[in-house]
Amino acid sequence: MAKERAGIHHGDKLHVRKGDTVIVLRGKHKGMTGKVLAASPRDHTVVVEGVNTVTKHVKPSYGREGGIEQRESALHASKVALVDPETGKATRVRKQIVDGKKVRVAVASGKVID
Repeated sequence: MAKERAGIHHGDKLHVRKGDTVIVLRGKHKGMTGKVLAASPRDHTVVVEGVNTVTKHVKPSYGREGGIEQRESALHASKVALVDPETGKATRVRKQIVDGKKVRVAVASGKVID
Protein backbone atom coordinates (compact mmCIF):
# COMPACT_ATOMS: atom_id res chain seq x y z
CA MET A 1 0.00 0.00 0.00
CA ALA A 2 1.30 3.46 -0.89
CA LYS A 3 2.41 5.80 1.85
CA GLU A 4 0.09 8.78 2.29
CA ARG A 5 1.61 12.22 1.72
CA ALA A 6 0.82 14.73 4.44
CA GLY A 7 -0.65 18.09 3.42
CA ILE A 8 -1.61 17.13 -0.13
CA HIS A 9 -5.32 17.20 -0.92
CA HIS A 10 -7.81 17.31 -3.80
CA GLY A 11 -6.46 14.30 -5.69
CA ASP A 12 -3.26 15.99 -6.88
CA LYS A 13 -4.92 18.74 -8.92
CA LEU A 14 -3.56 22.25 -9.43
CA HIS A 15 -5.43 25.47 -10.17
CA VAL A 16 -2.77 26.53 -12.71
CA ARG A 17 -1.35 24.81 -15.77
CA LYS A 18 1.83 25.01 -17.81
CA GLY A 19 1.68 28.16 -19.96
CA ASP A 20 -0.59 30.14 -17.61
CA THR A 21 0.41 33.65 -16.55
CA VAL A 22 0.51 33.86 -12.76
CA ILE A 23 1.32 36.37 -10.02
CA VAL A 24 3.24 35.52 -6.85
CA LEU A 25 1.20 36.21 -3.70
CA ARG A 26 3.70 35.58 -0.88
CA GLY A 27 7.44 35.61 -0.20
CA LYS A 28 10.35 37.70 -1.37
CA HIS A 29 9.08 37.62 -4.97
CA LYS A 30 5.61 38.90 -4.05
CA GLY A 31 3.97 40.83 -6.89
CA MET A 32 6.13 39.38 -9.69
CA THR A 33 4.37 37.86 -12.67
CA GLY A 34 5.54 35.20 -15.08
CA LYS A 35 4.58 32.22 -17.18
CA VAL A 36 4.36 28.75 -15.62
CA LEU A 37 7.19 26.68 -17.14
CA ALA A 38 6.42 23.46 -15.27
CA ALA A 39 3.70 22.25 -12.94
CA SER A 40 4.03 19.25 -10.62
CA PRO A 41 0.64 18.22 -9.19
CA ARG A 42 2.21 15.39 -7.17
CA ASP A 43 4.48 17.81 -5.25
CA HIS A 44 2.00 20.70 -5.50
CA THR A 45 4.71 22.97 -6.95
CA VAL A 46 5.13 25.19 -10.00
CA VAL A 47 8.16 26.72 -11.73
CA VAL A 48 7.54 30.32 -12.83
CA GLU A 49 9.64 32.10 -15.45
CA GLY A 50 12.00 34.69 -13.88
CA VAL A 51 10.82 34.01 -10.31
CA ASN A 52 12.72 32.30 -7.47
CA THR A 53 16.01 32.04 -9.37
CA VAL A 54 18.90 30.16 -7.77
CA THR A 55 22.59 29.95 -8.67
CA LYS A 56 23.56 26.48 -9.87
CA HIS A 57 27.17 25.32 -10.23
CA VAL A 58 27.22 22.98 -13.23
CA LYS A 59 29.97 20.44 -13.80
CA PRO A 60 31.18 20.12 -17.40
CA SER A 61 30.02 16.96 -19.17
CA TYR A 62 30.16 15.58 -22.70
CA GLY A 63 28.95 18.22 -25.16
CA ARG A 64 28.19 20.75 -22.44
CA GLU A 65 30.20 23.50 -20.79
CA GLY A 66 30.37 23.85 -17.06
CA GLY A 67 30.05 27.02 -15.05
CA ILE A 68 27.67 29.00 -12.91
CA GLU A 69 24.14 29.52 -14.21
CA GLN A 70 20.85 30.95 -12.98
CA ARG A 71 17.82 28.64 -12.89
CA GLU A 72 14.25 28.99 -11.74
CA SER A 73 13.37 26.95 -8.68
CA ALA A 74 9.97 25.56 -7.73
CA LEU A 75 7.39 27.46 -5.67
CA HIS A 76 4.49 25.96 -3.77
CA ALA A 77 1.34 26.24 -5.88
CA SER A 78 -0.57 27.98 -3.06
CA LYS A 79 1.81 30.95 -3.37
CA VAL A 80 0.68 31.82 -6.90
CA ALA A 81 -2.63 32.93 -8.43
CA LEU A 82 -3.77 33.13 -12.02
CA VAL A 83 -3.72 36.59 -13.61
CA ASP A 84 -7.16 37.77 -14.78
CA PRO A 85 -7.00 38.34 -18.57
CA GLU A 86 -9.22 41.44 -18.29
CA THR A 87 -7.89 43.30 -15.23
CA GLY A 88 -4.34 41.95 -14.90
CA LYS A 89 -4.90 41.21 -11.19
CA ALA A 90 -4.92 37.93 -9.28
CA THR A 91 -8.09 35.87 -9.53
CA ARG A 92 -9.46 32.51 -8.50
CA VAL A 93 -10.62 29.97 -11.06
CA ARG A 94 -13.99 28.28 -11.45
CA LYS A 95 -14.96 25.50 -13.84
CA GLN A 96 -17.98 26.10 -16.07
CA ILE A 97 -19.59 24.37 -19.03
CA VAL A 98 -19.67 26.61 -22.11
CA ASP A 99 -21.02 25.23 -25.42
CA GLY A 100 -20.90 21.70 -24.02
CA LYS A 101 -17.24 22.03 -23.08
CA LYS A 102 -15.81 22.35 -19.54
CA VAL A 103 -13.61 25.48 -19.37
CA ARG A 104 -11.87 27.53 -16.72
CA VAL A 105 -13.40 30.92 -15.93
CA ALA A 106 -11.89 33.82 -13.94
CA VAL A 107 -14.03 34.42 -10.85
CA ALA A 108 -13.29 38.17 -10.73
CA SER A 109 -14.32 39.06 -14.30
CA GLY A 110 -16.14 36.00 -15.62
CA LYS A 111 -13.85 35.77 -18.66
CA VAL A 112 -13.08 32.35 -20.13
CA ILE A 113 -9.40 31.47 -19.67
CA ASP A 114 -9.18 28.45 -21.98
